Amino acid sequence: MDYKSSLIGMIAFSAMFILISGLGFVLFMRVRGDKRRAIARLRDLSAESAPAIQETSQAKAWARGSLPLIGALFLPKEENRLESLKGLLAQAGIFHRQGPQIYLGAKWLLMVLLPILAGTLPYSFGWLPLKRVPLVALAACVLGMWTPHLWLRSRVLKRQRVLRSGLPDALDMLVLCLEGGVSLTAAIQRVTDELESVHPELGAEMNVLQREIQLGLSPGESLKKLAQRCGLEEVRDLASTILQSEQYGASVAKTLRTYADSYRVERQLRAEEMAQKAAVKILFPTLLFIFPAIFIVILGPAAFQMANIFAR
Repeated sequence: MDYKSSLIGMIAFSAMFILISGLGFVLFMRVRGDKRRAIARLRDLSAESAPAIQETSQAKAWARGSLPLIGALFLPKEENRLESLKGLLAQAGIFHRQGPQIYLGAKWLLMVLLPILAGTLPYSFGWLPLKRVPLVALAACVLGMWTPHLWLRSRVLKRQRVLRSGLPDALDMLVLCLEGGVSLTAAIQRVTDELESVHPELGAEMNVLQREIQLGLSPGESLKKLAQRCGLEEVRDLASTILQSEQYGASVAKTLRTYADSYRVERQLRAEEMAQKAAVKILFPTLLFIFPAIFIVILGPAAFQMANIFAR
């Protein structure tokens, strides 16, 4: 009885140790994600990465050639639905002219292939009875329908976080350029050149904004289009502010300074909100991973003694 109790305790302790170590490894790898992204960005800027990019594009050639043909069959006829889909793809950073066709093609391909694989393979190996095959196929079809949408939404949120992180730097540089006597168009050009290496996503959007200004749009209208492409409320408010400044002849530098200060306060409040939520979020990992280990260490010897007493 002693040997069995000790063996059970050692197994429980080992399982808890492996689980906590795995969680710590996952958190450690996520913390190092910024360093890996920086190294990947440097590799992308080097000339040696050009063949790899070319090989990746060749590997995707089949999907880019076949998926638009499938997606064209299911393209929505309503103009508002098509524009909504294009806007969502633009917010995710997908500006390919066949982006809606590729997205819908992948969605319908998953809706067809996943039910076939999920229903046929388990039934052929005897893992699933015949009466449950339709239920599993239906669940796989729903999964195939929602997976592209969830992926697209996660990509939109990730891109918005990246753009939002670079927006304060862009505003500060714009304010410095305007207060130094540079015009708004020249300031946007200078900021775009500086942001392309530090914040590539925001730099690319600012480059589009700069080209639209060169084509004849006002900075406020270009910022309004930028807000539609990104889906950020901050950029939409900034566009409205600059449009009002252009309409009433107010100083753009003072307007941007006021907006930058208010955005900095808003960012501070957002950080404080996240800090307040952290205390609640850390409660569940504490209950799931730390308390069981403490109970094993504290109550383990007492449990062994109680087992010995009842065995006698």
